[in-house]
Amino acid sequence: MNVLQVILLGIVEGISEFLPVSSTFHLILTARLLKVAEGDFLKMFEVVIQSGAILSVVWLYRDRLRKDRDLLFKTAAAFLPTAVLGALLYKTVKAVFFEAYSAMILIFIAVGVVFLAFEILVRKGLLKPAKGIATLTWRDAFLIGLFQAASFLPGVSRAGAVILTMMVLGYKRSDSAFFSFFLSIPTLLSAGLYDLYKSREVLLHSGANTALLVLGLTVSFIVAFFAVKWLISYLQRHTLSLFGWYRIAAGAAALLIGLAR
Repeated sequence: MNVLQVILLGIVEGISEFLPVSSTFHLILTARLLKVAEGDFLKMFEVVIQSGAILSVVWLYRDRLRKDRDLLFKTAAAFLPTAVLGALLYKTVKAVFFEAYSAMILIFIAVGVVFLAFEILVRKGLLKPAKGIATLTWRDAFLIGLFQAASFLPGVSRAGAVILTMMVLGYKRSDSAFFSFFLSIPTLLSAGLYDLYKSREVLLHSGANTALLVLGLTVSFIVAFFAVKWLISYLQRHTLSLFGWYRIAAGAAALLIGLAR
């Protein structure tokens, strides 16, 4: 990997990790477009830059993490079903869905259609996302974590799964996005630590590439910091329709690129 590839992948990770657009899909597509060689180092690099994005959330909400014990416990309750299902499905998802390029794109597009359908239901009054995060119940937290597990499929988006589930349960878009940030901390950290453990040999022998890893992590941290703040502000005044249309357009373009190869 070269410096330009590292910076671009860090930017893509920072933008897409917390937006409901599937960071996995974007990283895989970007790496293909940049002709980054697939291999163990790329897999480890993706884990490292994801860690940079997580650290931005920890830094941004550090005071809330220290003081709001109720929210922390409910975040743990939401993480539990995700952790169990993740442990059970990890090998299958990695072996099957991460290699199915066309299926990944179709899932990416399908979720965009779901976004648009949800917003139609909101406009018709069939869904009423009005509750704040302070009213989050233990039952709802568990259900959110259960449906977050759908994000193991590349193209779904962890943030998208959480936000849509919470909207169905009646929570506001911005509060749903906020909780998706909180829930990302244990979810992504545990997955990242497991992947790093599996890649420990590559990590130990990547001394020459340490600067690239640090650069990617730093870029991801900075970009994710602003992406998180932007999303909360955006969803306080807008719907998810933008992300729905983006998914359909970007997915169609990616499908054409894939068919052209």
